[in-house]
Amino acid sequence: MMTGQGGWPLSIFMTPDKVPFYAGTYFPRVSKYGMPGIMDVLTQLYERYKQEPDHIDEVTKSVTDALEKTVTAKSENRLTQEMTDKVFKQLGKRFDFTYGGFGSAPKFPTPQNLLYLLRYYHFTGNTAALKMTESTLQAMAKGGIYDHVGFGFARYSTDEKWLVPHFEKMLYDNALLLMAYTECYQITKNPLYKTISEQIITFVVREMHCSEGGFNSAIDADSEGIEGKYYVWDYDEIFNILGEELGDIYAAVYGITPDGNFEGKNIPNLLNTDSEAIAKANDMSVSELHHRLDEAREQLLSAREKRVYPHVDDKILTSWNSMMIAALAKAGKAFAEPKYTKAAENSMNFIEQNLIQNGRVMARYRDGEVKYNGYLDDYAFLLWAYTELYETTFSLKYLKQARTLANDMIDLFWDNDQGGFFFNGHDSEELLSREKAVYDGALPSGNGVAGVMLVKMGYLTGDTDYLDKLEEMYHTFYEDIIQVPVAGVHFIQSLMLMENPTKEVVVLGESNPFTVDLQQTFLPDVTLLAGNNADKLGEVAPFVSEYRQLDNALTIYVCENFACHQPTTDTEKAWEFIQENR
Repeated sequence: MMTGQGGWPLSIFMTPDKVPFYAGTYFPRVSKYGMPGIMDVLTQLYERYKQEPDHIDEVTKSVTDALEKTVTAKSENRLTQEMTDKVFKQLGKRFDFTYGGFGSAPKFPTPQNLLYLLRYYHFTGNTAALKMTESTLQAMAKGGIYDHVGFGFARYSTDEKWLVPHFEKMLYDNALLLMAYTECYQITKNPLYKTISEQIITFVVREMHCSEGGFNSAIDADSEGIEGKYYVWDYDEIFNILGEELGDIYAAVYGITPDGNFEGKNIPNLLNTDSEAIAKANDMSVSELHHRLDEAREQLLSAREKRVYPHVDDKILTSWNSMMIAALAKAGKAFAEPKYTKAAENSMNFIEQNLIQNGRVMARYRDGEVKYNGYLDDYAFLLWAYTELYETTFSLKYLKQARTLANDMIDLFWDNDQGGFFFNGHDSEELLSREKAVYDGALPSGNGVAGVMLVKMGYLTGDTDYLDKLEEMYHTFYEDIIQVPVAGVHFIQSLMLMENPTKEVVVLGESNPFTVDLQQTFLPDVTLLAGNNADKLGEVAPFVSEYRQLDNALTIYVCENFACHQPTTDTEKAWEFIQENR
């Protein structure tokens, strides 16, 4: 607003009344490259503040007036299903049909776009949505943005081909990408997506999990002051570690050359690799080639671990941890892998024991210190984690916690006048302006995730008050969304769920293959309640209270918008009900 520009890091200079009067992005320590240094900026601003109070008053008044005009007002108009198609078309226009992904360099993974496209494909059958997703996931998995030695994704690619990353690794990127690869596997059953999902988990548990519990925020790009030094390789170094024969194979597959592909060094990648041709040239099968490459990778990882490790941002954020919990629970469910679910539950235990104090969710933990009342993101993402854990374990404690948290989120953040959720709670310090954003950034907006969670909670519990709140949000954010629909892609995901038929499935009986099949299938339009005691389920979802098992057999109720078919003990019949009106 003040300069017509944005960026990071963001520097804001305020009066003692917390009103901004100057803003900028990066300031070096001393003036250079035509940029003022932070020492000069501070000195000049101090003099200006002392010597020209009238000018400062004029600036702060204009800032206050401008902020007041940004307050989101409820529109008489409502977002409609047409907006879901507009988002798809805008994603199509931004899609890179050569290299996958959206936009040009620097290219970010933007997993929320992929999660949207998978749902759009599910509801419309539009294969272009699935092709865009698969093209992006495959290209990223081949590129240098993916760590082919230690696994996990870097923050973004500096080039359009996904070859040269900014080597920083973020917890939230890997959480959201784990969701995207897991869901794409559910739809396609392509083993590549399962492999990448499992490798992301291997990396996160090995390198981002802290000894106290929970997950660290990020791993720096630099080590010993040099960008990417921990991750890149000399040509000769590869052969010194692997030997001549295995070194030749590895270099051929991963594009390792004497000249390198990054400042004379090599970033392993698969962008120009023909595995079948390389296997044939070495008189081996593709599976044997992959076995040899696994041997090579383990040797290289062992050697790399002897290097100076990059700095770790070891604060534990509730919001980012919640995304990883949700992703791990989703993977545990989709792959029927208990250890992934266990990792999610362990992290949730850490949050419950350390980051929820007197019923109030807090934002961050580090070295035993907990600080800051949680923001909307913390509540919305934690709600996401609870619902995923319930749908994976069917443990009612998670659904009960989810309901309590959803109600607390509404009490703390809901705008009673204009609808939507403020970023900071009613109990937080008073700010000049309370932000209420629906646009996504590097990760989905708090209002976007809250919107999707209101749908989820409405259908899981049968409490339509949650759906009424979401209905109000379609008026609150109408003016914001119609300007740039694709900027609020996660929020529009909720519209897709609301405007298409949904199914509520209740399974009464012991754990069984039918519920496992449901869990492993990509069904964003189906909410699943399961247990062997309808009365206990009814404590959280009252509409289930009257349901009963038939003849003590596994009994399945399939409802559409709470209107139910006759209960059945025939699992094939139940699947038919679930597939109806698709």
